[in-house]
Formats: sequence, structure tokens, C-alpha cells
Amino acid sequence: MCYIPVIHARIRYLADANIRSIFKIISENVLYLLNFINAILLNSFKYRSLLTVVLIHVVITTALIAGYHWLFVKQDYIDEDIRRRAIQVAENDILFSDRFSQRLHSAVPSDFIVASEISRKAVVFIKTDANPSSGNVDSPFSVSSGSGVILTTDGYIVTNYHVVRNASQIEITLNDNRVFSARLLGSDPSTDLALLKISAQNLDFLTFANSDTLQIGEWVMAVGNPFRLQSTVTAGIVSAKARNINLLESQGIESFIQTDAAVNPGNSGGALINTHGELVGICTAIESNSGRYEGFSFAIPSNLVRKVVDDLRAYGVVQRGWVGVEVQNITDPLAKDLNLPEVSGVLVASVNKGSGAYEAGILNNDVITHVEKIKTKTTSEFMEQIANYRPGDQIQLTVIRHGKMLVFDIVLRNQLNSTDLIGTLSEGIFKELGIEIREADKYEKAVFASKGVIVVSVQVHSLIGKTRMEPGFIITKVNDIEVTSALYLKQLLESNRGKTVIIDGYYPKFPGDYPYSFTIPE
Repeated sequence: MCYIPVIHARIRYLADANIRSIFKIISENVLYLLNFINAILLNSFKYRSLLTVVLIHVVITTALIAGYHWLFVKQDYIDEDIRRRAIQVAENDILFSDRFSQRLHSAVPSDFIVASEISRKAVVFIKTDANPSSGNVDSPFSVSSGSGVILTTDGYIVTNYHVVRNASQIEITLNDNRVFSARLLGSDPSTDLALLKISAQNLDFLTFANSDTLQIGEWVMAVGNPFRLQSTVTAGIVSAKARNINLLESQGIESFIQTDAAVNPGNSGGALINTHGELVGICTAIESNSGRYEGFSFAIPSNLVRKVVDDLRAYGVVQRGWVGVEVQNITDPLAKDLNLPEVSGVLVASVNKGSGAYEAGILNNDVITHVEKIKTKTTSEFMEQIANYRPGDQIQLTVIRHGKMLVFDIVLRNQLNSTDLIGTLSEGIFKELGIEIREADKYEKAVFASKGVIVVSVQVHSLIGKTRMEPGFIITKVNDIEVTSALYLKQLLESNRGKTVIIDGYYPKFPGDYPYSFTIPE
């Protein structure tokens, strides 16, 4: 019915135009008559008495007609009635027009064909030898099989961490039914993401879309392998954003995209795409009492996925920046107490001393409203935005303090409160050997670990555990090759599968070098 106001305006314009035309004609005729009378008066005096009588009659008649209309005829009502009847006729003609009904009353479906064709080639089926972590069928996860998304032409694949958790063998089936064995390059339980690699070339892949621009109500499609039904595509809309459903363990980062696209066990790790065939999220979980789809499904936003994948590829571990504050959601009572213009933002409950926020001047009871000019209405949105940055990155926070809006530049820190890019590696070959390592920070490098990587933990009865290596050991060499980084150590160990290696290093509190020898399984 969007054309009706236009019709109304057009009829009013025509009506007003007709009235203006009538008054124009009358005024022209009056002027013509006055000119004619003036000519007569100038050329002949004998008609003056007659003209005087005529003019008197005209004035009296005009006054009577005007008085009658003013007293007895309600002109506005007549004009409005005419307009109303004209509008009704126009509406009737248009509403019952075949062309109008075809255009406005028949929904034109969106074309998902091209996007489906693009995405199906880039979504894979994942099968592992891991057993479900729980026998409960109500679990929102399916851990023995799932889906994955190809991100590069040379075989990097992203999936959910819970799909490959505790797996020693990972099998990938492409859309064309080719089968590959995959290696786990790294994982991040805090976001439930994992990065895999297969040895293949010229693969179809999906490109990332900007999930921050995704709108509620926008069409999306879920592509995956529910119940092992390969390359299944379902469609729905974005129902909500920045959902926190308390799903992830260890204080995970939850800012899910909620959609009503049908997602079932086996969809985990699959693609959520827009109508252009671009990746906007990774399907992760469903909200259900039966363990099956009941109208709600959730996906990790693509911007967060891209950052985690980039970190896992470059560092083997996610480099997570920390602001140094504890935050909570703004409630209506808090908004009133703090005189906020709206119930939105996150309240700074406490500031960690020595953190980036502390040094920048953030105070308790500040309300953070924007991160890098992106509005953050809830703690979920705040955590999602911060998770896009690494230690050492400088970000801009907009806060409200005592009714005034202030802007602060904050340098993010790591968990050790430094700006170094460090983290622990425990996946892949490190997991097989039973060891967890990390890079040394600037202080450690300056004092006692100028070279090598630090052993964080050693699993009891593991291959490394049997060598009696202790946590705190600094690995400096593998088979007399100097270890310059954690990723290089990983490469050295991978290249020596099936061989015996000697790891050299030292303990900071004990003198001398300590060699450990063992054979890496193939």
C-alpha cells in the first residue's frame, strides 16, 4: 500500500491546481471587464449613469453570493468530500488492478541458487575417531562428525573445536567425494574454533564477509552435513546478534549470530553465508530440549573467525588482547542512577592496576559505549570487538563519565600484562608428545631465556613425561638445530616423525645443559 500516500498527494495537487486555474480565469476576466469599462468611461460620458447602475448591481450580487456561501455553504467540507471521493475511486481502480496486485501482493522469492552453488563446493564433511564427550542426546554438539569450511585454495579448513576435540585421526570428505587426512594446526576452546590442513591444491573456498554489517532480518543460509546428509543447504533470516547462551567453557567469548535457518547435529563447523555466497559465520550450536532443531541456531561471527584463524596460522595460538577491566551489562536502574541517555553500554566494575585501561585513565563506573567507533550495547558485543585485536594494538574506547562523553586510547596487553605476542601451544604434535610450550616474553628473554621456548606443562605418562622433563625447561635445540620460535620447534618435530630426536636445553635455576632423547611416532 505504499502508493496510496502518493495518490493522495497527486489528487490534492490536481484539486488545488483546478481551483487555482478557476481563480486565474476569473481574475483575467475581471481585469478585462475593468479595462473595457475604463475605455468606455474615457470615450463616452453618456454611459456613465448606466454603468454606475450596472456596477452597483454587480457589487450587490457579488456580496449576496459571498454572504450566502460564507453563512450557509461549508466550502472546506465540499472540497474535502470531493477529494475523499476522488481518492476512493483511485484506490479502487489501483487496488483491483492486475498489474498492481502482481507487483505488490505477490512475494518475489530471493534467488539462493548461485550462493548455494558457491558454498556447497567449499563445505566439507569431517569424520573423527573421537567419542562423544557425553552420552546425553540433549547435547547441542555432535563431536564424532561435523562440517568444515575451506578458506584457501591450498587446503586450510576451519571448523568447531568440539568437532575435533580428543581426535587422533581426522578425515575430510570434499563435495566431490575425494577423501583426505587432515592435520590439526591449532585450536581455541575460548571461541570453539579449530584450524585444519589437508594436502590439496586448487580447492574451492569461501571468502569472509564483514559480520559487523550483518543486519537483523537479512537472509542467510546454513550449509553443512546434518545427520551425514552431505552438502545440505537451509535458509532463514538473522534473528538476533551478540547472543550469549552460556555454552562455551572457561569463560569463552560468546557473541553468536542467532538465525532460524535449520541446523542439526552434523552442521557444527559448517558455513553460514549471505545471499552473495560470502561467509558470515560458522554454525556452532542449537538451542533445543530434544537435541534437534527447534527453531534456534547460533553461529560464530566471521570477523572473530577470521582473527582466530589468522592467529592460528601465524602463531599457532590465538593472540588475545586484554583491556584490563571487569565489565557488566547496563540495566535500567543503573542507567537511571548514572543518568545515561539509554539502557546501553557496559559498566566498568573494576580496573586492573597496571593494565592498559589503568594507564589510559579508565575509572570504575565508567560506561563504555563504543570500541573503535563501533557501538557496544552489551558485554557480549564488547568482548567480540576486543577479541578482534592482539596485544600491542592500540584501540579507542568511548566512555560516559558523569554525563560527559570521553575518548581514551588504550594499548592492549596479554595475559602476562605485556604487549608481547605470546601464548601456549598444546595441539597437534605437542599433544601427541604430551607437552605444552610457549614463547618467552620480553622480561624472560632479557633475564634468562634469550633463546628457545619454555615448557609450560608435561603430561604424566606421556612420551615426554617418560623422559622426566620438567615444566620450566627451556628448549634451545632439536638435533643440534637452534630453536628460534615455538612454530619452528613444531616444524622441526613434524619433520622428524618416525625418527629419534635429542632435545637440548636448560633450567634457569640449575647450571648446565640437559638433553632429552625420544622417538617421535609417525
